[in-house]
Amino acid sequence: MRLYCLSGDLAKPCYIITFKGLRIMLDCGLTEQTVLNFLPLPFVQSLKWSNLPNFVPSRDHDPQMDGELKDCCGRVFVDSTPEFNLPMDKILDFSEVDVILISNYLNMLALPYITENTGFKGKVYATEPTLQIGRFFLEELVDYIEVSPKACTARLWKEKLHLLPSPLSEAFRAKKWRTIFSLKDVQGSLSKVTIMGYDEKLDILGAFIATPVSSGYCLGSSNWVLSTAHEKICYVSGSSTLTTHPRPINQSALKHADVLIMTGLTQAPTVNPDTKLGELCMNVALTIRNNGSALIPCYPSGVVYDLFECLTQNLENAGLNNVPMFFISPVADSSLAYSNILAEWLSSAKQNKVYLPDDPFPHAFYLRNNKLKHYNHVFSEGFSKDFRQPCVVFCGHPSLRFGDAVHFIEMWGNNPNNSIIFTEPDFPYLQVLAPFQPLAMKAFYCPIDTSLNYQQANKLIKELKPNVLVIPEAYTKPHPSAPNLFIEQPDKKIITFKCGEIIRLPLKRKLDRIYITSELAQKISPKEVAAGVTFSTLTGVLQVKDKVHCIQPCADSIKDETTSSNSAPTKEDVLKNVKYEFGSIDVDAVMKRLTQDGFSNIKLDRTGGALTLNLVNEDTVIKFEDNETHIICGGKPTTRLKLRDTIMKCLQSF
Repeated sequence: MRLYCLSGDLAKPCYIITFKGLRIMLDCGLTEQTVLNFLPLPFVQSLKWSNLPNFVPSRDHDPQMDGELKDCCGRVFVDSTPEFNLPMDKILDFSEVDVILISNYLNMLALPYITENTGFKGKVYATEPTLQIGRFFLEELVDYIEVSPKACTARLWKEKLHLLPSPLSEAFRAKKWRTIFSLKDVQGSLSKVTIMGYDEKLDILGAFIATPVSSGYCLGSSNWVLSTAHEKICYVSGSSTLTTHPRPINQSALKHADVLIMTGLTQAPTVNPDTKLGELCMNVALTIRNNGSALIPCYPSGVVYDLFECLTQNLENAGLNNVPMFFISPVADSSLAYSNILAEWLSSAKQNKVYLPDDPFPHAFYLRNNKLKHYNHVFSEGFSKDFRQPCVVFCGHPSLRFGDAVHFIEMWGNNPNNSIIFTEPDFPYLQVLAPFQPLAMKAFYCPIDTSLNYQQANKLIKELKPNVLVIPEAYTKPHPSAPNLFIEQPDKKIITFKCGEIIRLPLKRKLDRIYITSELAQKISPKEVAAGVTFSTLTGVLQVKDKVHCIQPCADSIKDETTSSNSAPTKEDVLKNVKYEFGSIDVDAVMKRLTQDGFSNIKLDRTGGALTLNLVNEDTVIKFEDNETHIICGGKPTTRLKLRDTIMKCLQSF
């Protein structure tokens, strides 16, 4: 069994394991941090970014590259459509992947790159919320970039990385970066997804049983259990032991695995999500009291649901209940509506509200009472009429390189009373704000990441008790912001890996399950060979189809009348006549049988615990030991064979 690591982004993993001849992809996360190297895409042409000076390398300047790179606020940015870093496709061709298992909607954004225009013929499995919310993320991403198209795509700069300043000079696999896929590609990739429910067992091509179990991280998020009759592999990605709106993590299903692959730990290990949520509410309230507005860049689903609830309650307690909140996203309407029909995927507290009946999420109530309003874009019909300040705006994209958030930064950036609050840990906020400098509005970093931190991961591993733990190498080293935080399991065998590596996992197949037909089962005639032990021969044809082993009866050989009776027997005929002897040898019975077969002058010698028969006339000795019988024959070879057959007749057989 081997593991291929196709992504260096620990939060957006993509792995392939080979098992029983199959290639199974675990997640297909998309590295979006690459977009931070590009200038933002405003809805309306910006004078600031249009008049930026070209960056010219100090040597080996290529005039054809003029206009591709711009000097902005002391940094160099690419003036082109943003590009993304895909999982590595040279280690193993995507067309050879048999199965893709997706753990959550954040880890499926590279799916269109993998399944479309690559020759992919495999199957994709995910839970229903993962599929539907993943659709929202993909459609929003396409809409944001297509609504602000660039006239051309810059490519020549990738040939001159050694001449560029940091961080462009350190760009990883820049020549492999790709522009956004089309909406057609999104629809094509999602049409290949098969929906599964929690704890549903699915036979994957006869090789193993795949079962998604709740991971507690977000709606529909799952850990995967791959099991056979004799092996168990668990893939833990994006899990949480905290109490939030998704269904809690199912730990029991992950226990005692032969191999446990763990990834997707928190990107903010030094902070407490509850503390940062409190800071966010406090900063928003202070901003509103200063007659300013708050911008919260966010994704269209996930933590934003909790922000609606907590922030509204906090503002009401602060006497600011008349402050409007706006949720702006191309999929805002679908996301808000869908979240309230997912009762089976929610925590018990949220499920109980459904049975009252009540809305599991309070944002449905806020929508009905106009405390929360949603629009596709800032230029959507009705927005300018309803918009008033001070207010709180939730919109994308968290990278601030495209989407409505770019518009609000340009509109509010010069007012120090306004604030921008970052809650998504995917992007370093100082790099996010770099092309907007100088910026007067206040910036707050309140990362809310509910996935496992290092202490929780260490505790979970001890409780799961896997035979082998497989984790990224970075998790075994002290975290840059907290030297005492890392995965440490001295009583476990740990295997680590890095991006681009292929490692061998210590899972050797020793046994496999074989099925027999009912017809063959009826022919089984067990024979007791010892107390409580029975044996039976089984003669048949072993067939292997879709990794399933099955023994079927041998076809009866029908001999044609013209066939010679002296023709060689078939393999099946030989197998049917094979006998297996067992039991202990009675020496007296052997002597009697030898006499009947014409042997004479036989002498029995008992020396210690050994018995020996001397056949004087044949110059032969037969030695009987506990588990062996030896025929030492000095005469003709035919004599030895005759003696062997005589002894075999004294044993029981089946």
